[in-house]
Amino acid sequence: MKKLMAANWKMHKTQDEAKNTIKDLINILGRELDVDRDVLICPPYTSLKVVAEEIKDVNYMYLGGQNFYPAKEGAYTGEISPQMLLDVGCSYALVGHSERRYIFSETDELLKEKVKYGLEVGLNIIFCIGEKIEQRRSGQVDQVLKSQLSVLKDINNISGIEDRLVIAYEPVWAIGTGEVAGEKEIFEAHKIVRSELKNIYGDAGNSIRILYGGSVKPDNASDIIGIDNVDGVLVGGASLSADSFSKIVTA
Repeated sequence: MKKLMAANWKMHKTQDEAKNTIKDLINILGRELDVDRDVLICPPYTSLKVVAEEIKDVNYMYLGGQNFYPAKEGAYTGEISPQMLLDVGCSYALVGHSERRYIFSETDELLKEKVKYGLEVGLNIIFCIGEKIEQRRSGQVDQVLKSQLSVLKDINNISGIEDRLVIAYEPVWAIGTGEVAGEKEIFEAHKIVRSELKNIYGDAGNSIRILYGGSVKPDNASDIIGIDNVDGVLVGGASLSADSFSKIVTA
């Protein structure tokens, strides 16, 4: 399977900044990649359209939303629907990022609704999971990851789930901190995730991509990508620079 190199710009970049960054990225990488990679860009909502215009003829680049509400439309002030993301050109969306879980208090029940509804209406979903530092220190990594993945157990009637669902393991303590999990820690966490995906989806669980996220940078991306069961990366701060992210994409 192709490695998925995903950029999460979070709450950064005006439309002009987004347009310039994506143009620079395409100029560096070219319109065809020499490496076996898919590249996903998740800009803020206000820049989705300008990024979509720039990448429309780049066959290895995809557009993603950072969040959505699990309804087609309605009285949900400040929210956006999966159908709106699809309409602007998104093929992916993030669900369950730790900032949504812990800053905005999104519950497992809401996250399950998001994953299920997003898949049903045609989005590919990147479902984010990961432990806090106190949970790791107390030996709860296995328990936490299995608990977070348990929301997927009722979502088993989606055709082609292995191509539609992506898991992103992001230890909360490594996001935006400069800290990165060691190779052994990443290996062990991804092994847990792969085993649980096979428990839930059978053979299809072998083909669901598992990304690593958490202070991924050009100087560690190659080592991370080389770890067993790491099928790509989800990059925050280092994706804001075209030069930096291009080096990660080709690592």
